[in-house]
Amino acid sequence: MTINISAAADFMAGHSRVLDRRCFQLLLGETDTAGVLAAVDGYRNPDGGYGWGLEPDLRSPESQPGAALHAFGVFQAIAPATAPQAVALCDWMQSVSLPDGGVPFALPLTTTAATAPWWQGADPTVSSLQITSVSAAAAHRVAAHDPAVAAHPWLARATRYCLDQIAALNEAPHAYILSFSILFLDAVHDTYPEAAELLTRLGKYIPDDGKLYVEGGTEDEYLHPLDFSPYPNSASRALFTPEQISADLDRLAALQQDDGGWTVEYAKISPAGSLEWRGAVTVNAIDVLQRNGRI
Repeated sequence: MTINISAAADFMAGHSRVLDRRCFQLLLGETDTAGVLAAVDGYRNPDGGYGWGLEPDLRSPESQPGAALHAFGVFQAIAPATAPQAVALCDWMQSVSLPDGGVPFALPLTTTAATAPWWQGADPTVSSLQITSVSAAAAHRVAAHDPAVAAHPWLARATRYCLDQIAALNEAPHAYILSFSILFLDAVHDTYPEAAELLTRLGKYIPDDGKLYVEGGTEDEYLHPLDFSPYPNSASRALFTPEQISADLDRLAALQQDDGGWTVEYAKISPAGSLEWRGAVTVNAIDVLQRNGRI
């Protein structure tokens, strides 16, 4: 299964926000990191956090943990280059962390318009393993090439929170908590000895076919092997057979639409968010296929 990069480029030009266009060009080696950083800075607030719809289903302008995840993804994408904004984001994450080291799923919103109900209804007084684990996973991948992020005290506290919370799981968690926890354990596998055993334990919650239905999502919303293990040569690949990974790469490539882009299975919240998600998932699809040798 092959994809049409030219059609994808046309889709990005006609449908995507500047940030995703810049990230797409970066994947193809057609732009520099300065342009990508300038684009993500448009979502940055004076406190060092990010808002303004950087998380497409959370349109409120104030800094939010959900937006921080996307910003860390940008700082990962520019490797081996580093940016002072990454350390500043760690400072912000530390400022909103709760005493147990986790961060809330969302902070109070200054506007709820066009924002998904799960962000609106979040309890800002309770730490969320879902958002803390996926944010810390992305930060650890930044830390692999940014010593300042690696040494930041927020990351150490968030890591300990995640490890303790994952160890305390005694039943199958929600699909996204499971996926994000596995991404986190992959990211810390080589530096935290307990990660290997926890990864094996979580793997037992993945169905034999590698396909997990998202409770509370849309009728067609499932997580697939590459949602759990997008990186080749990662520890989580042991949770799947080579045939499952190969078949899922075929599935991902086949999802390219006639207009050149990819689409999403989860709920559409707003016109802007729906369109922005398509650009973001198109970049992600090409990134995953490229990392796994399909491009």
